[in-house]
Amino acid sequence: MITRNLGQDGPIVSALGIGAMSFSNFYGPTSDKQVYEVLEQAITLGINHIDTANLYGKGRSETLIGTFLKAQGKQAHDFFSIATKASIRQDTDGQTVFDNSLSHLESALDASLQRLGVDCVDLFYAHRKDPNIEIEEVADNLATLVKKGKTKAIGFSEIAPFHLRRAHAVHPVAAIQSEYSLSVRAPELGILQLSEEIGATMVAFSPVGRSLLTDRPYRPDELADKDFLRSNPRFIEPNHSANIKQTDKLRALAKELAMPTVALAIGWLLARGGHVLPIPGTRSASHLAELAKGAAAPLSEDILSEIDKILPVGWAHGDRYSYAQWAGPERYS
Repeated sequence: MITRNLGQDGPIVSALGIGAMSFSNFYGPTSDKQVYEVLEQAITLGINHIDTANLYGKGRSETLIGTFLKAQGKQAHDFFSIATKASIRQDTDGQTVFDNSLSHLESALDASLQRLGVDCVDLFYAHRKDPNIEIEEVADNLATLVKKGKTKAIGFSEIAPFHLRRAHAVHPVAAIQSEYSLSVRAPELGILQLSEEIGATMVAFSPVGRSLLTDRPYRPDELADKDFLRSNPRFIEPNHSANIKQTDKLRALAKELAMPTVALAIGWLLARGGHVLPIPGTRSASHLAELAKGAAAPLSEDILSEIDKILPVGWAHGDRYSYAQWAGPERYS
């Protein structure tokens, strides 16, 4: 398993992590048993970074991770470097708001620590930028939680480069989280380069294109229970069929190489920089094993070149998000 530093001064972790949104029924029903099997497989494979959030299943993801860790009979850090996030909440009218105040971040982190069964996490992210608070104040709020010993490092999810630079001037930012894959190349327009410059890890979520870069992309009839994908432009016809047709070429290459398609997608991402750390989500232990093959060894330059020819920049049909789904992530390109 290839390894990476989690931030400039952070722990060495596996170059493949687990995105635990999949533990919250986001992509379909997930049983406790499935979650525990994925976590057991992660330990077997040497995958030791797990990324969750208080939002995922309204705490269910964190609770399941905490329950699993407690059952192991050892300290949590013996198994996983844990990252979690907060700042998305409902106001009194039931509307979604982004809250980066110290009071909210600290109370949310306290609740996350209790669910996880730990005293401190390795990394705590502001999940979204609060438009009512300057980024310097947000960085200082997160730094306060480091001083209090509740997190070892801070990060930002879906942040723009200009805000990242300002935040890092207040307190070292250990990690940036953005959607990044062969189908979403926007990080290459600034955030990928800046994160490397400041020594931050570029944590790539949805690295296999929400199934498009796998051997078994979701079919139209499989989207009924997946609210997010059902309204996502890339999974609405005619875009969905066009995207599957285009990625069939990647599946053909994977078959020729006797590799899982996801291994090519993960291997390509890891080649984008020594600071890139993909965190695919999965509900299947066997699928996690396929993903891990992409972090077993670097892909050759010939294979990387062929992948780029098959899926060049801009190949995907449809926007990354719908208008409603764009609420929160910072656009910078």
